[in-house]
Amino acid sequence: MAEHAPQWKQLDRSVYAELDALLGPVDAELGRTYPGPVQGRQPVHTVYLPADRMHPGVVSEWGAAALAVLARFPPPPYAAQLHERVVRKLDREPIEDLRVDFEDGYGVPADGVEDAAARSAAKALRAAGPLPFSGLRIKSLEGPSRHRAVRTLDIFLEALDGPPPHGFVVTLPKVSAPAQVEAMVLLCERLEAAHGLPVRALRFEVQVETPPAVLGSDGTATIARMIGAAQGRCTALHYGTYDYSAALGVAAAHQSMAHPVADFAKAVMQVVAAGTGVRLSDGSTNVLPVGSEADVRAAWQLHAGLVRRSLEQGLYQGWDMHPAQLPTRFAATYGFFRDGRVAAQRRLRAYLERQASGVLDEPATARALAGFLLRGLDCGAYDPDEAGFDRAELAAL
Repeated sequence: MAEHAPQWKQLDRSVYAELDALLGPVDAELGRTYPGPVQGRQPVHTVYLPADRMHPGVVSEWGAAALAVLARFPPPPYAAQLHERVVRKLDREPIEDLRVDFEDGYGVPADGVEDAAARSAAKALRAAGPLPFSGLRIKSLEGPSRHRAVRTLDIFLEALDGPPPHGFVVTLPKVSAPAQVEAMVLLCERLEAAHGLPVRALRFEVQVETPPAVLGSDGTATIARMIGAAQGRCTALHYGTYDYSAALGVAAAHQSMAHPVADFAKAVMQVVAAGTGVRLSDGSTNVLPVGSEADVRAAWQLHAGLVRRSLEQGLYQGWDMHPAQLPTRFAATYGFFRDGRVAAQRRLRAYLERQASGVLDEPATARALAGFLLRGLDCGAYDPDEAGFDRAELAAL
């Protein structure tokens, strides 16, 4: 008896339509909620400057101060090319992101004093020339400081006398509830209308520095709801090292970006921000490179280690509070990207050419490798001819 080939039955085409009907809304919601990482350069740091110290020449002043301390206390020997690159950076662009601070770094002066500082700082920011990124940190929208925060931002925008500079953001501190983010969205809308600014011209960052911002009383991740409440205006989440640590009862001597409570908060931030287009920034260290040579070198070693640690954790931005922190910010950042450059190029080339490389990389890893090389280019760790790939090719990946 002849054998018959098995008869395979296929699903009715209507099943495809059923699945599309069921999952189509899910596809749309995922696309809306997780549009993917934002394109373009991310600053490697944010420099916080008290509002009363803002003046048109502050950027070059910080660069000169950083170069002076570097000349006074030459760092331990490292690659001459890296040292030269850091010096060029300090001379050309010592500050990537400047934040005029009206909150903790500024204090609570009389209203007339802060009014005058807001006007003066805005005019100085305009006169300082183009910065890659800039903005101001207002006081929080909590009850005691709410009206002062709104008034300062209103006066600042008025004194800018025109659209904010490219890359301008407002930093909103001590956010604990999504309703505060919703209020910030409303405030941005009203300020745009009042000052004749384009719709959605104002964007803001959320500082994560209170325990309720990380986990709510119901056990859910409050930050995730904050991103949704921002309606696309939130550009970044910034970790606040000392307010957050203090709120959890960590002793002052042990408050640090590297403390376990900091790692937990930042891990939650990374999870909820992944794929949303909202960037992340680590916080600061309050150990400044000032005083004796031994003090400066110890602070440099600490700062460089913390910067490197953040980069290894996938946090590509942090805060700097003093000109003498700039050399270690750029040296540690450049070292990180230069150390991984050749291996990233080799793995990405092997992936693209389907070569046997000893490492089985997947598309997601290839995207990460391309992103690593792009970040190295953007921050100045290496020149275009050192990247190994055309920038457009890396961006496409």
